[in-house]
Amino acid sequence: MAIEYLRLSLTDRCNLNCLYCTPQEKASFLKHEDLLRHEELARAAAAFARCGVKKIRLTGGEPLLRKNITGLVKMLKAVPGLKELAMTTNGVLLAPLAAELRAAGLDRVNVSLNSLNPAAYKRITGSDSLEAAWDGLMAALKAGFSEVKLNMVVMKGINDAEVPEFARLSMDFPVSVRFIEFFQTSARTAQLRDAYLSSAETRKRVEAAYGLLLQVPPGSTDGPAHVYQRRGAKGRLGFISGRSDYFCGACNRVRMDCTGRVYPCLFSPATHTLKDLLRAGTPEEALDDHIKKIFLVKSEYKRNSPTAGHIEMSDLGG
Repeated sequence: MAIEYLRLSLTDRCNLNCLYCTPQEKASFLKHEDLLRHEELARAAAAFARCGVKKIRLTGGEPLLRKNITGLVKMLKAVPGLKELAMTTNGVLLAPLAAELRAAGLDRVNVSLNSLNPAAYKRITGSDSLEAAWDGLMAALKAGFSEVKLNMVVMKGINDAEVPEFARLSMDFPVSVRFIEFFQTSARTAQLRDAYLSSAETRKRVEAAYGLLLQVPPGSTDGPAHVYQRRGAKGRLGFISGRSDYFCGACNRVRMDCTGRVYPCLFSPATHTLKDLLRAGTPEEALDDHIKKIFLVKSEYKRNSPTAGHIEMSDLGG
């Protein structure tokens, strides 16, 4: 399968401290000079696009913490050959920026929201920002994005009782609610060893509350999600089964962090870095050749999928 999707982390900083994502104690953050500049990010994106990438998703940390984020969106949207520019955000800073981001060219947005209960939200995120995150989601729905998705990481004993309430949102709003299986990725998440709930069980809970779900053909933006819809609903429901299902063979994405390190697989080490090449003014042809080598490494990982190892999601954006 051709590599057509780049997940691009803009920062290692976040305004939340989520149980399933952020290290318990993050000692330090990257210095400003360690981060790729806007122009370097745009040049890297253009090189990936010349090599076949058609979609870029901006991640973090929290991408809205990046200074002049709308200016960067404009630069990336202008990359020749790029067909789609999306973002994943926790939504806390989104409300005042949603319309501006849409006008700058951002096509789609995913909001990570794991509880609608203030106490549970604070337990998961370490923050009292639920109202701001909800306002961000509502602002995204009003801004005219081609699609808005809501990502919920389902964790047994923490937020799984809210599954029917989240499913209800797809009836009331034109939003795709996606239930994501909890995955242990770090020392902190290993402490939540009883938090896993399979997508099959999550779906059973939805159907127990609302009746049989109708499976719909996956769209071009659904990725590994199995997609369903409730009759009469404005939105859809997706189930992403990172633990109970295997979809590595169909993976068409690579990841680059905010320092230019490229990861062929979420659980692989960084195999290449672009920062030195970008700052040395490497010609386009040489930059493209370097990226094509990364894609070859990706192909090898798909044939020999690595065992899930230690990874800090807050640095790489999932």
